[in-house]
Amino acid sequence: MTNEELMREAIRLSVENVKNGGGPFGAVIARNGEIVATGVNRVTPLHDPTAHAEVSAIRAACNKLGTFDLSGCEIFTSCEPCPMCLGAIYWAHLDRIYYGNNQRDAAEIGFDDKFIYDELAVPVADRKKRMEALLSDEAIEAFRAWTLKEDKVEY
Repeated sequence: MTNEELMREAIRLSVENVKNGGGPFGAVIARNGEIVATGVNRVTPLHDPTAHAEVSAIRAACNKLGTFDLSGCEIFTSCEPCPMCLGAIYWAHLDRIYYGNNQRDAAEIGFDDKFIYDELAVPVADRKKRMEALLSDEAIEAFRAWTLKEDKVEY
């Protein structure tokens, strides 16, 4: 499939998902022009704030391919990814992102992520969501164990 066909599939999924009670977002993960997995926004039907189209597609692709590393794959998403999805895309090592609608388009219909982008630039102590380090001297034990583990799978 061409990039345009893959994007049209993401768009089709987003339109269909609205009709099925989900948010107006769809995503396709492809490798060499072949669809590996798809996802749609199911936040409200699943009562899961992480069930965005991109995250759902990443989960499905990783499950199908039996890996957490989607290098060699690309994502086609009906809208520019939110901060959570963008982070997931980077962690999944997808090679490229294609998107239809942008952040401003999403904000115009009530999906405004600007407050998250803004918060990321604010020092931890000044963020709207209070954050406090707690039991850091105990929590570091897991990091020490990871550092010493000889058979770890790095990601």
